[in-house]
Amino acid sequence: MTSDLSAPSDLPSRRHLLLAAGAVGAAAVAGTGAGLYGGRAAAAPLLVRRDRPALTLGVQSGDVRPGQAMLWARADRPSRLVAEISRDPSFRKVRTVRGPVVTPGTDLTGAFPLHGLPPSTDLHYRIRAVDLHDHRAASAPTVGRLRTAPRRGDDVRFLWSGDIAGQGWGVNPDLGGFRIADAMRARQADFFLCSGDNVYADGPVQASVALPDGSTWRNLVIPEKTKVAETLDEYRGQYRYNLMADNWRAFLGETAQVTQWDDHEVTNNWYPGEILDDARYTEKRVDVLAARARRAFHDYVPVAPISPDPDGRVYRVIPYGEHVDLFVLDMRTHKDPNTGDRETTGDGGVLGERQTQWLLRELRRSKATWKVIANDLPLGLVVPDGPTAQEGLAQGDPGAPLGREIDIARVLTGLKRMGIRNHVWLTADVHYTAAHHYSPDRAAYQDFDPFWEFVSGPLNAGAFGPNALDGTFGPVADFVAAPPAPNASPAQGFQFFGEVEVDGRTGQLTVTLRDVAGAAIYTRTLDPARR
Repeated sequence: MTSDLSAPSDLPSRRHLLLAAGAVGAAAVAGTGAGLYGGRAAAAPLLVRRDRPALTLGVQSGDVRPGQAMLWARADRPSRLVAEISRDPSFRKVRTVRGPVVTPGTDLTGAFPLHGLPPSTDLHYRIRAVDLHDHRAASAPTVGRLRTAPRRGDDVRFLWSGDIAGQGWGVNPDLGGFRIADAMRARQADFFLCSGDNVYADGPVQASVALPDGSTWRNLVIPEKTKVAETLDEYRGQYRYNLMADNWRAFLGETAQVTQWDDHEVTNNWYPGEILDDARYTEKRVDVLAARARRAFHDYVPVAPISPDPDGRVYRVIPYGEHVDLFVLDMRTHKDPNTGDRETTGDGGVLGERQTQWLLRELRRSKATWKVIANDLPLGLVVPDGPTAQEGLAQGDPGAPLGREIDIARVLTGLKRMGIRNHVWLTADVHYTAAHHYSPDRAAYQDFDPFWEFVSGPLNAGAFGPNALDGTFGPVADFVAAPPAPNASPAQGFQFFGEVEVDGRTGQLTVTLRDVAGAAIYTRTLDPARR
């Protein structure tokens, strides 16, 4: 974002936006060039236009980092997105940012960057869609909020979880959409890390599901959720569907997100090159499905284009103040086939060579107190794929690293040799919540320092678990909360999210695991190791 905010010829003038905003009584775009959020108080709106665009699915922000963030919205027709940014929730002084023209080529969605943001500030933003042919015709604004990256010494607090609307448990209008969203919204976190399975493209929903207690779970149903996704529009429909949840849309409008992906954005337990043996699919080539799913993900999620990967993977590092660097991994799109996972030589079967080198290089460069590593697959939990194959990293053999464990051993040993002891791993995937401590004192493989991994989820999906732990890296479960029977519905309450708080003064990191109502069910505080 630059200080020169004069409108180009295709941006609506201040008067045109005043005319278009009458229906909501919104403040108009203030004059530019008067400082970071300069300008004068907006005049009263003058005219209501009847035929104008609309924003259909709320607004979102994402990948907040020093001075920067992404905004996102979707319109109902080709139009230009225009944002106003303010420190003031009444938008008396604003800064105007021109966004992209949205077209059917992106399903009328658009994501665009903000630059030059002040630190440690709650910023309010509102986005309009402006007609391409009549600048007087603009949508009513949709308002959001984001918190910018912290200053040195500031506290940090963020949430994480994953697994959204799976196993047939979809958007329930009786609960405002997703039951857990209200508790997450109440935490007013700096940001939310989604650990994958943002949608269940392989999970159709029905209008109603009978529950064990005799009650009925109700789902909203749209055509794209009546079958497995195969076409680009069906994959896009998965994201449109989740944003029909009123409380989830409100949460994302108030809390910036950092998002990674896993398997259900495409289909269950997929890997590159797979040919499906599934009668529900007419397109059996997973690579074709994955390409469509990847495009839908980028259409609907505000991910900054900061990954160094040339092939569209989403691994990246998000610096967040003095104490936190967040390393977002992509453990899906380089994954090797699901075999017994007992190979004795490393082949980059989960991270790949390029991502592994990137991760070790960025960890070495990091000056943050804590290196928080977002792994979309748990490190030590056994996750089978059928009777003989393994979907996860571990395979239940407690001996030396095998298969995908070899990738992880390389990273853990690298952390030890670089003297980085303050690393914490955050994941979801298995649909329950747990705290795992890993130690070489208990491990078959011992060339690493002790560390913690925390698991949390699902957000609105069937609850399962717990899974067996593999002894290769010496994990023990310090805490587990899981349902008594598989595929417990969200109505039964076994839905979880995690919260990380870092004290800006001491650097202490506290992890709290929370239930569907937001109550703390486990807390662990970690003191930073000093070199």
